Amino acid sequence: MRLHAELLPVHALAPGDRAAMFDLMRSHFANVRRERFDADLDDKRWAILVFDAARRLCGFSTQTLFEAAVDDRCVLVLFSGDTVVERRHWGDPALTAAWGSFALSLVDEHPDQELYWLLISKGFRTYRYLPLFFREFHPRYDEPMRTPSTPRTHDLRRVLDCVAARRFGAAYAAAAGLIRGDAAKDRLRPELADIRPGRLADPHVRFFVERNPHYAEGDELCCLAPLSRENFTDAAMRVIALREPAACLDGGFRP
Repeated sequence: MRLHAELLPVHALAPGDRAAMFDLMRSHFANVRRERFDADLDDKRWAILVFDAARRLCGFSTQTLFEAAVDDRCVLVLFSGDTVVERRHWGDPALTAAWGSFALSLVDEHPDQELYWLLISKGFRTYRYLPLFFREFHPRYDEPMRTPSTPRTHDLRRVLDCVAARRFGAAYAAAAGLIRGDAAKDRLRPELADIRPGRLADPHVRFFVERNPHYAEGDELCCLAPLSRENFTDAAMRVIALREPAACLDGGFRP
């Protein structure tokens, strides 16, 4: 890896870190406002920062952990918020390795808890992390039909609806599985939102566009994956193995 990543509590971020994060966000997304960016950042608990050898910020991802009620049980949810990596570093695995290590540390910290990852996708590149990292996730193009003769421990669609309603309230359009964009929301810059026709040969990319046709206007597809060692793909575990386990930096991963 040419880059290296650090996991920090949001309260430990220096003013220079926050300014660099905002500048990076603004260079990849349109309609980014500093006050809204800061409010969203303050709503998170951790940030994964990615630096080059000169310690220049090249990427970041914000994270938080919350509880949600799903019918008669309580689940724990890791939510990834603003995430961006400089375009010239898209092939570097530092951020994905750090995030995967962090997620596994949560799995180990809460062995008896039903744990999920909530992801909202403004673009197909973000959505493509789901089939790369997870065996089971929702929504997906090849998701099997659920019938009374094929019961399961948990229905991911039901869990997603409860979790997204808990996190986003009325902004979550459950029927479509989307958070609708509005005039105040940021969105991918046009040069990053454009999908070359050849990419639509990938069924995951094609599915993302079909489910979220107005992604370029800021609509976000809500996605969910169970967080467990068994649900990570072999490819994900190879990426995660590039990094040492994430340290617990604020006295425990408590919701």
